[in-house]
Amino acid sequence: MAGALEHLIGQKGNRHTGKWVSVCILLLIFFMLIMQLPHIGGLTLQMRTYFEYGFLRRALIGGCIVALCAALLGVILVLKHYSMIGDGLSHVGFGALTIAVALGTVSVDSLPTLLPEGFRFTIVRVCESISNTPIPFTMALVVLCATVLLSGGRDRRAAGDASIALLSTGALAVGVIVSSTVSGMNIDVTNYMFGSILAMGESDVWVSVVLSLIVLLAFFLFYPRIFAVTFDEAFATSTGVRIGRYNRMIAILTAITVVVGMRIMGTMLISSLMILPALTSMHLFSRFRAVMICSAFISVLCFCAGLMLSCLYALPTGAGIVLVNLFAYLIFWCISNLRK
Repeated sequence: MAGALEHLIGQKGNRHTGKWVSVCILLLIFFMLIMQLPHIGGLTLQMRTYFEYGFLRRALIGGCIVALCAALLGVILVLKHYSMIGDGLSHVGFGALTIAVALGTVSVDSLPTLLPEGFRFTIVRVCESISNTPIPFTMALVVLCATVLLSGGRDRRAAGDASIALLSTGALAVGVIVSSTVSGMNIDVTNYMFGSILAMGESDVWVSVVLSLIVLLAFFLFYPRIFAVTFDEAFATSTGVRIGRYNRMIAILTAITVVVGMRIMGTMLISSLMILPALTSMHLFSRFRAVMICSAFISVLCFCAGLMLSCLYALPTGAGIVLVNLFAYLIFWCISNLRK
């Protein structure tokens, strides 16, 4: 059965059919774009008025640099067969975020009376501090989980996949339960699950820019070692590279990018910002550096286009960006078929 299927797939006629399908799809896309050129021009002029709003400019600045970091890390995760770690960490981030915000509802009266009164006041002040600025608490927990997941190396990949599934479902369940049962929480679950450009404040943009620059700086400083660890851990070990250290660094950078990107893409869709550009660029390029550059370009371009669509057609931001990425993936897939 398997041999027959392999023979059927390998037939020249089917390859030619795939090329004709690709040509038809590309021609259809081309004619659709030609027909919509006047409409696209009008929408472009309309977007100029939207950029007068501060929240959209903040989303564009913060989102572009996050998309760039996500694309670079996504190539590494795909090549290391850890494509789903972004999805798992985003769910951990959602659970940690809801817990951090829920701590703001802790009061002196709700704590056990056996504790000294001064100690109870201290606990309440700490909880209020975490609730007012939940990002550090969320990031610390996500970084811890990412380190555990990625520090095991390739020999424990199966266990890592199981751990991702366990953390993903467990953290998501905790987040939903906490957000639905704890009264007095000032949090919109939908915004954090599916993203919202309105969620980006000025402080969020500065945090996104600073953390993303840290990710980019670390990536370019340690590029040769990251390259070695990504492709051949055994060879990297033989040359003296401490793969555990660099796996942990990749985990930390991934966790930072996930937490920063949660505000725009949402916990449900942030992993697509990391994985789809990498998969798209791999259809045309095979060299690591070329894939990196192409993935970064596609990620930023698709983010800008998705942000425009979400504004013009009142679409959820994260979903619009994912649709544009899927559209780019389809185009690259067709071009790849024609090159074979």
